[in-house]
Amino acid sequence: MNGGAQTRNPESRAISVTRLLRRIRNALEINVGEVWVEGEVSNLRKQASGHWYFSLKDGSAQIQCAMFGARRRPGAESLEDGALVRVFAETSVYEARGQLQIIVKKAEPAGRGDLQARFEALKRKLDAEGLFDPARKIPLPRFPTTIGLVTSPTGAAIQDILNVLARRAPWIRPVLFPVRVQGAGAEHEIARAIREFSDPSASGHPACDLLIVGRGGGSLEDLWCFNEETVARAIAACPIPVISAVGHEIDFTIADFAADQRAPTPSAAAELAVPDARELKEKITRLHQRARRHTDTALTRARLELNAIRNTLLARDATRPLDQSIIRLDTLQQRLAAATRTRLRDQRARLSEISARHRMLHPERILDRAHERARDLHSRAKRAATAGFDTRRAAAARLRDILRTLGPESAFQRGFSVTTTPEGSLLRSAADARASAEIVTRFIDGAVHSHVSRDPEAEKTNSESS
Repeated sequence: MNGGAQTRNPESRAISVTRLLRRIRNALEINVGEVWVEGEVSNLRKQASGHWYFSLKDGSAQIQCAMFGARRRPGAESLEDGALVRVFAETSVYEARGQLQIIVKKAEPAGRGDLQARFEALKRKLDAEGLFDPARKIPLPRFPTTIGLVTSPTGAAIQDILNVLARRAPWIRPVLFPVRVQGAGAEHEIARAIREFSDPSASGHPACDLLIVGRGGGSLEDLWCFNEETVARAIAACPIPVISAVGHEIDFTIADFAADQRAPTPSAAAELAVPDARELKEKITRLHQRARRHTDTALTRARLELNAIRNTLLARDATRPLDQSIIRLDTLQQRLAAATRTRLRDQRARLSEISARHRMLHPERILDRAHERARDLHSRAKRAATAGFDTRRAAAARLRDILRTLGPESAFQRGFSVTTTPEGSLLRSAADARASAEIVTRFIDGAVHSHVSRDPEAEKTNSESS
């Protein structure tokens, strides 16, 4: 009887984890069942098996979701990271992990995530204003010499850009305006940099032929400063051609639409910005060789035709009718040779010009100009310091003359003397001199030490008593 009581006691019975989870799953499926759930899609994973897994979240919670045979399910195309969707699903428990989940049977769009909605709204607004109009875009210069870079000084993007510029066009002068490229307030730094490059006379920056604005890859939140209106308007108002190079090839920002040219990566932006020096040299060589071949072919053809004509003539004076043709042929040959020489001279001059510009922008020349500027500033500072010292010496001399005029030396020169104690205290009356005291009388040419032989105070007392 006691054993039966123990069997009926619920505290003495235990069930397996699997049975517990199955009870929970059955309770969910019976009491909650199928429901519509709305939230934002994140961490979408599409398996090769055709099953999709993702999280559905709102401002304070999230739940795991599974959609089996997703491509056959209605509304599957609306599922993407950041999308706001409504799903019809069955609540369940994934027993292997003890995880609450919902089995999605169909989905439909319910809007987009907050960031994506802001992106689309700003894109529509600026597009309606004409900021993305292809007609307002500025063509990129073929041979820029100075390129402004608006990016982080520590990221991988700046190194990629500089490496490509150094490899393709070593004559280019890159000018970096360091800015933050993510976080609160970064968009204002980027817009200010673009505006300062737009007006080099006011900002003190070098005049640039082209701007590259961008950063490396990241999440939508990391790239968001390039989706702000202030950056888009600064790019659209810039009189200098702007290449937007934000993130990777799959990333698109508002800055890409406002810029004059979009590049999929920072490295690609540098390649779009400048020609390849090696390709230029090869092209010049090919043009030179082609012109030479054409010239040689024309001359050979002309000689062959001339020889053929001469060989067909039998008469002794048969060459006489050909005189005009020979003269004309010689004239054409001279003109062709002259044109070829002119073309080659122009190509050499162009190559020399490019080489000279490269030499002028070589770091050694830049350092020489900087040293010359430093020497000039040092010389000017030295002259300014010398002039300042001379001015102060003159002022000191004037003060010394005034001091001499107002001081005791002028009184000495007029015959006056000054009597003091040995310690230097001034004696202003006879009453200040005590009997047997030592006094010093100073003249212009020296001093006399003497002793007082009588007491002026005593004499004054005697005289009053008598």
